[in-house]
Amino acid sequence: MKKITLSIVAVLAFGFANAQEVKFGVKGGINLSTLTGDIEDTSSKVGFQVGGFAEIKLSDKFSVQPELLYSAQGAKRDFNGFDIDEMEVVSADLTYKLAYINVPVMAKYYVAEKFSLEAGPQIGFLVSAKGKVSGGGDSSEEDIKDLYKSIDFGVNFGAGYDFTENVSVGVRYNLGLSNIAKNEEGDNAKIKNSVFSLSVGYRF
Repeated sequence: MKKITLSIVAVLAFGFANAQEVKFGVKGGINLSTLTGDIEDTSSKVGFQVGGFAEIKLSDKFSVQPELLYSAQGAKRDFNGFDIDEMEVVSADLTYKLAYINVPVMAKYYVAEKFSLEAGPQIGFLVSAKGKVSGGGDSSEEDIKDLYKSIDFGVNFGAGYDFTENVSVGVRYNLGLSNIAKNEEGDNAKIKNSVFSLSVGYRF
């Protein structure tokens, strides 16, 4: 973790030192997230992201873009259990609601005047984790933060298009690389984040 953090700091320091131009902005959009790995019957959950960024232009074609984003992620899951009181199998919907502060650092290459491709690492800090169970007309929610690790690492791939000098849109996929499950002794379950996002940005 220290090596990755130091690498990100080094990239940012290099970028600011060699920048031709730096523009700041805000962005927001929707997430379509799920959890992958040792977890069954999951489906996508709709969430959102919002935050700010700085585009550090190193040349006409290349720039570095660090961001700070609040991201609502997680997944949905169909759950079947047995109701002892009613002596019957019951179905319920389980929603994993994970919230992160994500810090991606994207390398952007403009393949055309307004169209860019991007890729880069991301570190995420878990803010909250809740599990919501809905079924039979009832619902309940509880804190499940103790089940997940506080830090997540991943890599992003995406593309962007500048409608104007100020307004842009972007699509991105975050591939989780680290196991976010906080396993008890003897449990080797691996669970990772997977997030598609569509965002709109505004440069000042």
